[in-house]
Amino acid sequence: MLNYSRVACGAMLLAGLAPVLAGCDEPASARAATEIAPGVGIVTVKSRPRALLRELPGRIAPTRIADVRPRISGIVVERLFHQGSDVKAGDPLYRIDQRPLEVELRATEAALAKAIAVFDLAAQHARRITTLASRNIVAEFQHEQATGAMRQAEAEVEARRADVARARLNLNYATIRAPIDGVVGAALVSEGALVVENEANLATIQQLDLVYADFTQSVSEMNRLRRAFDDGDLDRIAPSAARVRLVLDDGALYPLPGKLLFSESRVDANTGQVTVRGQFPNPKRELLPGMFVRVLVEQGIDTDAIAVPQQAIQHNAGGGSDVFVVKDDGRVAVQPVRIGVAQDGLWLVDDGLKDGDRVVVDGFQKFAPGDRVKPQAWVDADATTSSIPDRQPAAQASIR
Repeated sequence: MLNYSRVACGAMLLAGLAPVLAGCDEPASARAATEIAPGVGIVTVKSRPRALLRELPGRIAPTRIADVRPRISGIVVERLFHQGSDVKAGDPLYRIDQRPLEVELRATEAALAKAIAVFDLAAQHARRITTLASRNIVAEFQHEQATGAMRQAEAEVEARRADVARARLNLNYATIRAPIDGVVGAALVSEGALVVENEANLATIQQLDLVYADFTQSVSEMNRLRRAFDDGDLDRIAPSAARVRLVLDDGALYPLPGKLLFSESRVDANTGQVTVRGQFPNPKRELLPGMFVRVLVEQGIDTDAIAVPQQAIQHNAGGGSDVFVVKDDGRVAVQPVRIGVAQDGLWLVDDGLKDGDRVVVDGFQKFAPGDRVKPQAWVDADATTSSIPDRQPAAQASIR
C-alpha cells in the first residue's frame, strides 16, 4: 500500500514538471520573439550649416573715459554738478577762486598798454630818422639804431599780448569743464581744497551709451580656427556679418547684438592669450564698466555640421567618445565618434556619424549593445527655445 502511494506521487510530480521541461527545449529565437523591445528616445541626425559659436570670458569697459584735472593751481570754491549725473562736453564742473587770476590779467593788460606806448614812440622816432637819412642829414648807423629800436618795441608788444592771452586762458581755466560727454562719478575734492595743476583728479567721466567688451582667446584656439579655414572645414564669416552677443553673470542674454572691432596682433606672454574687443550699444546703462560677462562670438560656419544632444555622447575607458546607434534591424550598436565643440546643449560631431543615423539619447539603462529596441522620437521635457538667434532647441526629434 505504501509503495503504491509513492508511485502515484512520483507520477503527479512528473506531470507538473512536464511544461517546464518542454519550455527548456523551446528555441531561443522563439523566446526572443515573445519579449517586448524596450522603448528608447532617439534623434535622427541631419547635417546643416551651423555657425561655430565660442563662449569666452570678458569684461565691460567704457568707450571713452576721462579724468577731470585742474589746469591751474588754486582753491576750489564751488562744485557745479550732481554726482552720477549725465554731463555734456563743456559743462562746468568746478570753479577755482578767480580773484588772483583777474589781478594777473589786469597786470598783463597794463604791461601791454605800456609796450604799445613804447612802440608808438619808437615808430615815430624811426619815421623821423628815415626822413632825415633820406636827405643825408643823419648818419646811417643812427637810422639803423632807430629801426632796430622800433622792431624791439614791436616784439615787446607781441610778447605782452601773449601774456594777456595766457592770463585770459588761465582765468577761463578757473572754471573746470567736462572734457567729454558721459556720466560723471564721485566728486573727489570738496570746496576749500587746494588743487595743483594737472595733479589732482577731481572726478571721472565715462561714456556708457556705447561700451566695449574685452575678451580673450587662447592662441592655440586661433591657430586651430586658422587651419580649419585653410583646409576648408569652416567658411569664414564676413566682418560685417559676424555677430557678437553677451551673456550676463546671471545667465540672461543681453538683448542687443554687438560687433567685433579688432583682435590684438600680439600674444600675452604670461597667459598665452590674445585680447579681442567688441562694441555694444548700452542705451539703458545695463552694462557697467568692470562687469564680468561671457561673450558669444561667431567665428566660422560649418556648412555640413552634425550635432547631437550632449547626453548622447558616452565616454569610453580609452578616453574616446561613443554613441549608441539604432540600426535598420532595430538593434543597438556602439559607434565611435570624434566630437568637436559644445554649444547650446549640443556636441558638434566632427567624424563618425552621417545623415540619417538614429542616435540614442534616452533610455540607456534599458538595453545592452546588440539588444533590439523600439526607437521613439526624443523630446526633452526641460527643453526651452534658446534665446540666441539661429540656435536650434536641443530638444527635437531630428537634429538639423
